[in-house]
Amino acid sequence: MDPASQPIKPLTPGGGIPAGVSGSRPLLKKSLLGRRPPGTAGPPRPGGLADPARPAVVSLSWEDQDIENRWGIFKGGRFTSVNKLFSFLLAAVCSAVFLWLMSLLKQSGNPALQQMGLVFLREGNLYVTGPATLCFFWGVVIALLKIPKLSLQRKALDLAAVPQNRDFVLNETTAKTVLERMRSLVDDTRYFILFNRIDRALSNLHNIGGVSDVSTILKAQSENDENQVASSYAMIHAMIWSIPVLGFVGTVLGLSKAINKFTGALDATTDVTQIRDHLKAVTGGLSTAFETTLVGLGFALLLHMLADLVQQKETDFLDECNDYCHANVVAKLRVRPKEGNPE
Repeated sequence: MDPASQPIKPLTPGGGIPAGVSGSRPLLKKSLLGRRPPGTAGPPRPGGLADPARPAVVSLSWEDQDIENRWGIFKGGRFTSVNKLFSFLLAAVCSAVFLWLMSLLKQSGNPALQQMGLVFLREGNLYVTGPATLCFFWGVVIALLKIPKLSLQRKALDLAAVPQNRDFVLNETTAKTVLERMRSLVDDTRYFILFNRIDRALSNLHNIGGVSDVSTILKAQSENDENQVASSYAMIHAMIWSIPVLGFVGTVLGLSKAINKFTGALDATTDVTQIRDHLKAVTGGLSTAFETTLVGLGFALLLHMLADLVQQKETDFLDECNDYCHANVVAKLRVRPKEGNPE
């Protein structure tokens, strides 16, 4: 018997997956009120399918649970992208607090702590260490904001959008049921990597001639998601590049200052004692040169390590999404071949 012609079990009163389906993972226990009022329609779905009314109660709400949206002022970035203005303001506050702490260390009686404060606040250093500190904390804030955004995306893997039992078959009829079920779980599937990928594939199922076409759509969407995630690190990579450059600028400025002071000391007098006093200004320029380089390289190294750790977690999540789509979408598909299609 053609699987596409198999009788479909009736829907539950809530419009979800049939009640007889077993083996599906439980939904998240917490339900949230979406910010969109019931009945508000979104943009048209792929394949010409109309977007159903938004549910009043959902299991995952990007509008409410995204860390940037909670402030009610800034628009959260898509998927794991971070709002640049929001992250910049947080970075500016963190930089101001950090430099204030360095000023306290500069006044400390402990020589080691005082030296640490001087590295950032020595006369001539602040022109470089100030921007370098802001760039460092901007990159750190972006990386740290990605962690709760990634955690929200991971919760989609725990929602039973597609039944897990072996007898369930995906065809044009059951795909519509799965889409309705999936769209009732979240406020908008466009904001979730996994659901957006499944939604685009199943919404075009009536135009597809075989299972390989679905695999092609999922693969293309997977590449788009990888590009989206990679582009979200563009600002962090810019900070990793700019921080050492600022350090080298401080090196040039410090050496230039030291050379000018040394030349002035030789021209001012021939007395060795006075030359020795003038050389103290030369050492100040050398301190700026080496300390700003140290700050730039240290900040860049720490930020690079943090960005790599967060990016690896996002890569692992994308791999989990690929496995989920293969096991729960492609492997369950039974599509009638269209005319002229060998499948």
